[in-house]
Amino acid sequence: MSSTTLQWLSLVGTIWLQAIIGTNTNFPAYSSQLKQLLSISQVQLNNLAFASDAGKLFGWFSGLASIYLPLWLVLLIGSTLGLIGYGVQYLFITNQISSLSYWHVFLLTFLAGNSICWINTVCYVVTIRNFLSDRQAAVGITTSYQGLSAKIYANIVDAVSPEKHARAFLFLNSLLPVIVGLIAAPLVREFDATSPKHTRDGFAVMFVITIFTGIYAVLSSLQFVTSKASSLGIMTGILVSLLLPLLVPLSVKMKEIQENREKLRVYHFTMEENNSAERVENEVKEGEVQEEVGIIEEVGVKLMLRRINFWLYFFVYFFGATVGLVYLNNLGQIAESRGCSNTSSLVSLSSSFGFFGRLMPSLMYYFYWGKCRISRPASLLAVMVPTSGAFFLLLNKTDLALYVSTAVIGVCTGAITSIAVSTTTELFGTKHFSVNHNVVVANIPIGSFIFGYSAALVYHKEGHGHDEQVQCMGMECYRNTFIIWGSLCFVGILLALILHARTRKFYSQKQ
Repeated sequence: MSSTTLQWLSLVGTIWLQAIIGTNTNFPAYSSQLKQLLSISQVQLNNLAFASDAGKLFGWFSGLASIYLPLWLVLLIGSTLGLIGYGVQYLFITNQISSLSYWHVFLLTFLAGNSICWINTVCYVVTIRNFLSDRQAAVGITTSYQGLSAKIYANIVDAVSPEKHARAFLFLNSLLPVIVGLIAAPLVREFDATSPKHTRDGFAVMFVITIFTGIYAVLSSLQFVTSKASSLGIMTGILVSLLLPLLVPLSVKMKEIQENREKLRVYHFTMEENNSAERVENEVKEGEVQEEVGIIEEVGVKLMLRRINFWLYFFVYFFGATVGLVYLNNLGQIAESRGCSNTSSLVSLSSSFGFFGRLMPSLMYYFYWGKCRISRPASLLAVMVPTSGAFFLLLNKTDLALYVSTAVIGVCTGAITSIAVSTTTELFGTKHFSVNHNVVVANIPIGSFIFGYSAALVYHKEGHGHDEQVQCMGMECYRNTFIIWGSLCFVGILLALILHARTRKFYSQKQ
């Protein structure tokens, strides 16, 4: 099998991994049940959500491991950590283990959260290095599938075990990444070729498949559709859509076979002429890639931490995507407090729109490159504005406001996550990316603790009860929290504006 086909297969393997590693995104779907099973307060439940994000504080370990260890081994380490973290919790809530304290569960959740970093690092490294000249498109497509994780898990649970959400989710969280990791391990590796053949056609087909998958995910999340279609039918459709990307490496292989047959029918001198032209074309492509990479300065983590642009970028992410992720982590309790009973549908909706949010920046970048180009900081600025507005819209008590705001926050949070990968490579280079980006996303657990803990305290205070397990009902449970989060997003808008102004000259040189 040619290296070109294997490169496209590596992209497919990365898509499968990204689709199942967002185990922390389905936490809101079973958080209320977990709260009851463990008999814990809202503050303690928030600590578990924080623990999952806190695993990212040590994500740089996976970055170092990817430098010194084979990528398949890094992948299996991440899968094993998740198996232990979620698996032991599953055994605990099914009464097969009875000696775990709350802090044991906290540490296990922390371990499970760290496992995602290991698998994510492998996905980023493989995607960026195998598709260096088209890394924005490749990263956008693959990371968009992580936005589907919550929906995939929710649909499987609804089809198999609709009455025992917490147990079923923990069981799937522990096993699915291991199974898919074993399947994808032979595929996700680096190849020597700089740019595979048929990239334009290949990515065009990938975008069509990805958009189709996203539309199906959104439609199957709507209540009037789910009421008519069976959970098993929806789950089957999602699984089939995950197999569709295999059409790209298959078509590339067929094109190569066809090209080889055509070459056998031409004269020797024609073959030599075509080969020479192809070599010249490849040299031009490689020169373009080297030119693009040459513009980017390679910055190590120590130097990066001393730069103002890093801290501006860090806090833009902190007041944007991180606040959005904290909202999504608390979505179960927010929906419950507002009297919205269909939490699973709301989580699936946020997951589906997050899918499109991750995909949109790459789609626009790939097809409009050279026509309408804006810098990454400007892109961050553009998606921060609706994020801030969505939090203030949540002050409206209607279910429509809840659904619209959740969709907007899902889209914008996903977009920032996708844009950030390319922003890190452009501002600080690709050589140290695996460590640098894990340092950037370390803001997620920090924000998860600060924003989530404050929200939990407000929730407990508004519940007007002295019981640790007090349940708060009504708009006042999160009203002040939404105002604070919306204001923080506005601060992020100002910081993004400053970062855009400081990097304008840098991006103008790239055009």
